[in-house]
Formats: sequence, C-alpha cells, structure tokens
Amino acid sequence: MMLKVIIVGAGINGVTSAIELKNRGHKVFLIDPGPLPHPLAASTDISKAIRAAYGADEEYTVLAERSIPIWRKWNQELGVQLYHETGVLFLRRQLMEPGGFEYESCKVLEKRGHKFERIDSAKLRERFPAFNAERFQDGFLDPDAGYVESGRVVAMLAERAKSRGVELRQGVKLAALDEGNDRVKGVVLEDRDRISGDAVVIAVGAWTPYLLPFTKKFLRATGHPVFHLKPRNPELFSPERFPFFGADISTTGYYGFPLNQGVVKIANHGPGREMSPDSPDRTVTPAEEKDLREFLSGAIPALADVPIVHTRICMYCDTHDGHFWIAPDPERPGLVIATGDCGHGFKFAPVLGELVADAVENKPNPILQKFRWRPEVRAGEQKEAARFRPE
Repeated sequence: MMLKVIIVGAGINGVTSAIELKNRGHKVFLIDPGPLPHPLAASTDISKAIRAAYGADEEYTVLAERSIPIWRKWNQELGVQLYHETGVLFLRRQLMEPGGFEYESCKVLEKRGHKFERIDSAKLRERFPAFNAERFQDGFLDPDAGYVESGRVVAMLAERAKSRGVELRQGVKLAALDEGNDRVKGVVLEDRDRISGDAVVIAVGAWTPYLLPFTKKFLRATGHPVFHLKPRNPELFSPERFPFFGADISTTGYYGFPLNQGVVKIANHGPGREMSPDSPDRTVTPAEEKDLREFLSGAIPALADVPIVHTRICMYCDTHDGHFWIAPDPERPGLVIATGDCGHGFKFAPVLGELVADAVENKPNPILQKFRWRPEVRAGEQKEAARFRPE
C-alpha cells in the first residue's frame, strides 16, 4: 500500500530514509530549514568514522559489515571517493584485557573472520611515528575501516533523493505535529502551512528533545568538541602513517583522522555538555582546548603546539543506553522517531534508510528490537561500554 510520508530533517537519517521509502513506492516529502547540508547538523563535517570494532556488541559489528561494502559501492556509483579506507588503529596504554573495548572488539572481529593486526610499541614506533610509542604498549589495526567525507555524502544523497522523485522542501521549519482523531496526520510549519500525510518521520537529531518536548524523558542533546589542526610536518599524518585512530578511548574519549583538506581532525567522545543545538554557547571552551593540548603532548607530540585552524561543537542526540531510537510512537499513531545517534550513527548510513522504512511500514526486523521505543530505560543506567562509540 502506498503511503504519503513526511520526513522532517534532511541529515543522514532523513535523506537515507527518504530514498529507501521512495524506492519502496511511497510518496515522500523531505523538509528541512536548510541549507543542505545544514551547517549546524552533526552530519555536516569533513569526516565520520567507519569501523566494525564495537567491543562486545556483535549486533553493531554485523550492521557495519553490511554497511562497509555499500560504502565502497557508493564510491563507484557517485564517481567520487567519499569513503577512504585507511584502516583504524585502536591504542591502549595498558595491555588489552577482558572487558575492555579493544580486547572485546578483537574477540568479536576474530570470531567473525576479520584480519586485524596486534600493534605493540615497537610496531607503533616503526610504522606510525606520530604517536608516542612510549605511551602506548598495546592495540590493534583493523584494515577494513576508515572515514567518510560526511558533509559531501549528505549533499550527494540529497541530490539522489531529488532525482528519484522525493519532494525536497528547503527553508521550512516544523512548528508542530498536526494531531487529530487520535493520530498524527501531518505537520504544521512555522509559516502556518500544513502538509498532511499517512506517516511523519522525525529525523532531526539533537533538535528532537526541543522540537518534541515529550521526548526529553529519554533523549538528550549534548555537544562535543571538534578541532582541526594544521601540522607542521604533514608527511607524518598521511593515511599510511596515521590512520583513523582511537587512543585509550574508553578513558580519554579522543579519536582522530589523517590529513584531509590540509588538516588533522581530533575530536572527543564522552558525556559532552547538555545544550540546545541552537545555543549561543555552542563553542569550544578554553578548558576543552587545554584538555586537548594535554592529551596531544602525551599521545601525539608533533601536534601538541600546532595551530588550531577551526573548531566546532558536534551535537549528539543521546539515549540513556547508548543505542539508537528508531521506532513508532505507541501513544501517537502515525509518528516515527528516527534519532538517538549517540555519536556513532553515520557509519551505518547505507542501512539506516532500510531500518527507518521498516519501522514506518511495521515490517519485522530483528535489530529494531534493540532500537525500540523504550522509555523504561532511565538516566544513569547507561552502560560504560555504550558511552564510547566514536563517530
């Protein structure tokens, strides 16, 4: 049965959902304040991580295994390399041990037949000289990983959506859901225009708890610092010598990417600061910069005092357990919420649209049980392992 679906938000969740729903024969409206990619959206950046290492959580590893071949295929279809397969280097100051992110990742990767390589201080010194080999004594390199140029991906997928017949309306903002007769029957825009439909998908990321205040009980918008640094010796930071990395990430939160567009991007993944994505305080603080400098001086000395040429705050939409939230609202028939990236969603872009479309169609999909509507999960119950899933 053909549905008329209104998708609010043209970030990575919204645009992939629009394409998939259109491919399934539905009539699709995609609305966004614009411009695209939206300058404040989490999707809009020079890089996002692609990896299958997920600690002990094999379900995310399986999703990543499905996604990575499609990223390669998109490179071919789009005629431009947006996914860069640099591998990922996860490092630890102490030896890997059971229960740790790195150890459990290796265990799952080995079980699933991935060809990764253990990295000790000697290998690190020889092959990845930008890192302080005295600081890190253990880790692993997974070659089937890398990063994607995320802002460019969103822009190209938006064009693909339009070419497939999705009706894209930029420059419009959601004012409210149009509710009546015990269901959501469309959206009301700020200019008072209404669009009616059979289903509404809210895919606005960190704006969700502000646009839909009833979701504040289980969704929280947090800001996380991102730094672009200009190295003095760029040859040290080529992908071959400096792959996408996480450095003692379960304790420091720091991860980063090789030289791209003339800069090395380093970011921090942790609890973050709760804030609205429209907050005037959406800037990196002196304390966050000081913390970065301290980390770099010990971990990557060649970056310790180089110029920071750009900073931004990357917004997450966090759930209390660190898992995505892709589910119909049981109290508002006709409404599906597709958010809860928790800072690790972009890598799954090739399968996100399928997950959201299945939620819209009420089609059975086992992984959606993990991302179900679950207000019973309360703040403070978040598992430690779930907090460290760097984007």
